Amino acid sequence: MKKLILGLFMTVLPTLALAAGPAVSLDSVDADHTNKASLQRGAATYMNYCAGCHSMEYARYNRIAADLEIPEDLFLENLIFTGAKIGELIEIGMDKKQAEAWFGSAPPDLTLVSRVRGEDWLYSYLRAFYKDDSRPLGVNNAVFENVGMPHVMVAEQGLCAVPPRIGTAPNVDPLSGNVRNVDICDSWAIEGSMEPAEFNSAMYDLTNFLSYMGDPIKVERERLGILVLIFVAIFFIFAYLLNREYWKDVH
Repeated sequence: MKKLILGLFMTVLPTLALAAGPAVSLDSVDADHTNKASLQRGAATYMNYCAGCHSMEYARYNRIAADLEIPEDLFLENLIFTGAKIGELIEIGMDKKQAEAWFGSAPPDLTLVSRVRGEDWLYSYLRAFYKDDSRPLGVNNAVFENVGMPHVMVAEQGLCAVPPRIGTAPNVDPLSGNVRNVDICDSWAIEGSMEPAEFNSAMYDLTNFLSYMGDPIKVERERLGILVLIFVAIFFIFAYLLNREYWKDVH
């Protein structure tokens, strides 16, 4: 019995340790897998900015093309830059040992990252880079402290000179009536080519795409779930009437 209790305690201990860790404020986002235009833009962002380092080893190009309603010839021409065939898995050519030497750890596969981290975390993380000269790559992240990833979209977003405000919603100053915290950054070390709202929209699309990759049959699953519940409700009516007919003469 003592061994059983000890085993259960050791199983629960890692969960308790994670729960006791410092909480990070996040910006909320609602993924929409029915928004094909958003998913298409997110796929383009992933292929152009992320696929050089991050694989999706559990997904195939043609499945994405079919689900996102992108013709395969256009997908091949515009979104596959490695010479891979349309039916292949989304893999990268980067050697993991070299990646560990460059970044401290190999870039993770992104197929299921939304299931592990959550959409709010991804959306907040993608917008939370800031200048930090103490780090090897010169940047840090307000959501993932001491991250080894460079800010690959610095030309688009720019680079915040101070830790950005993540998880702080815009609000109105009661004295002046001015809207505060409209932008997550007060001072920019590098100016980006996109306006903050435009970059936020692009990161929403990328987050939406990564959310779809983590659960590509979500829309169909939810549709079937509703149909199953309707069937169960109808079946219950007939089952109830049949049961009453069988037992009506039993006293």
